[in-house]
Amino acid sequence: MRRFNIALLAAVTLSTALSAAPAQAHDRTPPLGIDNCATTACHFDVPPGTYDVTVRLGGESAASTAVSGETRRSLLPETATAAGQTVTRSFTVNVRTPEGEPTGPDGTPGLDLILGGTAPALADIRVTPALPHARMNSRGGTPIAHQIVLIGDSTVCDQPGDPYSGWGQQLPQFLRKGVSVANYADSGESTVTYLANPLLWGTVQPLINPGDLVLVQLAHNDKTTDEATYRANLETLVAGIREMGGRPVLVTPIVRRWFNADGTLNNDTALLVNGLGVDLPGVVRSVAAAEGVTLIDLTAQTKALVESLGVDGSKAIYLYNEKKDNTHTSVHGATVYAGLVRDELVARHLLPEDRVRVG
Repeated sequence: MRRFNIALLAAVTLSTALSAAPAQAHDRTPPLGIDNCATTACHFDVPPGTYDVTVRLGGESAASTAVSGETRRSLLPETATAAGQTVTRSFTVNVRTPEGEPTGPDGTPGLDLILGGTAPALADIRVTPALPHARMNSRGGTPIAHQIVLIGDSTVCDQPGDPYSGWGQQLPQFLRKGVSVANYADSGESTVTYLANPLLWGTVQPLINPGDLVLVQLAHNDKTTDEATYRANLETLVAGIREMGGRPVLVTPIVRRWFNADGTLNNDTALLVNGLGVDLPGVVRSVAAAEGVTLIDLTAQTKALVESLGVDGSKAIYLYNEKKDNTHTSVHGATVYAGLVRDELVARHLLPEDRVRVG
């Protein structure tokens, strides 16, 4: 076993049973446990798929540990433990190639996890293939999603480099074991380019399982898309999701941080009226109503939040201070916006409350 810090070594003795995870089907695969970890990182040589991860955090000393993985995805929020205490947490993670943006580099094969936080301490870990979950909710026969598929642009995607972050990159930390996020958002994409690229819609559609939630937020790059084309593209995505048995959710785009002199957001740039005068969020709302699709009005929610924070307070949500960027979010901002999405998933009964983390 690799050498850990004192807190880790002491904590390992508290969780022998948990570390006895079964090996894969053939003998050459090592046990998927703490032997796959160094001080602040773990690597598991697993094929693409969906995996349940159970961690035991803490040890002899007080600790505070967060877990991220793959391309900077936040998988578990920072969790404090007192001296001599350990706590067990679980989450489900999607492992794929490419591991980040669908048109980006492949990344490292297998599952990579990073231990962060102010004083990280991992007592034990177990990684197992996720088992199929019940498809129907016993109350009312409503399908229960075990996968949330994201279709979107740079404000949603798994951004490869700090300080950028899409809200989809932060969403997994708000979900408990049993629900994974497969983020197929990609920088620079419009409804036109997403449908046309075989690495995007042509790859994503066959991966949609019956009961999966598929959240679509595409608007920021439809700067020259006319209204009829934009509407038709959204309808094509909705029909294609339903064809696979998935449950489409249309999401209006997050606002851009462009203020009027009176402290309200600009009606065009900030609220995504494009160069042809098309009110893109308005079209999304219209298609959702016409097609009977659940709508998450993230434009309205982020507008209210940004205006409440004001010109100065909203800078931390975006990358204004770092990059003079009023479109892309910081890790903090992406986390705040992911929290809004989580709240909407529960409020609209798309996910039961026991599948999400609060706070």
